[in-house]
Amino acid sequence: MSKYLLIMRGTDESNAAMMADIDVMMATTRQFIEEMVKAGVLLAAEGLDDPGQGVVVDFSGQAPVVTDGPYGETKELFGGFFLLDVASKQEAVEWAKRVPAARGSKIEIRRVPGSDEVPQVDR
Repeated sequence: MSKYLLIMRGTDESNAAMMADIDVMMATTRQFIEEMVKAGVLLAAEGLDDPGQGVVVDFSGQAPVVTDGPYGETKELFGGFFLLDVASKQEAVEWAKRVPAARGSKIEIRRVPGSDEVPQVDR
């Protein structure tokens, strides 16, 4: 089994569409989460607060620069995630295809390497 992170990415338009039908979206999302729990693949799932409430710490200069949200140049925002423990990337893709997401949004799928795959530092 491998861990895969399904990263929810939305645009201003897809987020607005989701908010317009929030009761339906929340009900279908709860049902989807229950299906993943019953299948034994869900490790974690979280949604994020409005991007206007966040900050960015930018390390591109000499010293870190903190900027309040919203992020003016971002076309897609990370809105939440599902962390799954599945047998393959293909299985993660199949679960991602079933996520009740608003039209115009995207899901990025990334494998989470195991601790045995992370380079170790000799001390």
